[in-house]
Amino acid sequence: VQLQASGGGLVQAGGSLRLSCAASERTFSSYNMGWFRQAPGKEREFVAAIRWSDFSRYYANSVKGRFTVSRDNAKNTVYLQMNSLKPEDTAVYYCAADGSGRFGTTAADFGSWGQGTQVTVSS
Repeated sequence: VQLQASGGGLVQAGGSLRLSCAASERTFSSYNMGWFRQAPGKEREFVAAIRWSDFSRYYANSVKGRFTVSRDNAKNTVYLQMNSLKPEDTAVYYCAADGSGRFGTTAADFGSWGQGTQVTVSS
């Protein structure tokens, strides 16, 4: 599946952004979808994920209560609403898809990746 992420940008601390990730796959509804981020000099880390089967949502502790992951299967799109942004949220954000039928929240659990979109939060 091909993924195209968008919606990144520069925002002040406390602001909001909504990232979108459009998928090319017609069976998108059967894919678990995830968001990861990678800051300069750091490893890629899990941010959020949403299961295909029951829309269950999972978050990293660092974003819980501030970020919301959602999906629109009719539009083959997954979203990441980011509120109360902090400078430490600055990173390249990647969307990822897992069509294996299993579920996990590590990068190894996702087989398809988008190109990434830059999010910069100024203090």
